Amino acid sequence: MSNKPWIVDDELWARIEPLLPAWPERSPGPRPVDDRRCLQGILFVLYTGIA
Repeated sequence: MSNKPWIVDDELWARIEPLLPAWPERSPGPRPVDDRRCLQGILFVLYTGIA
């Protein structure tokens, strides 16, 4: 286990990924951030309490 609790390991990601909706083939605007990196960013903010 990582000493950084906001890091989503492969085992956890394998359980979470099927629950997320698929991105549409074409969408306006810039390409979205990878779902896993986005989740890790949210967990980092929640863990550290930064604004």
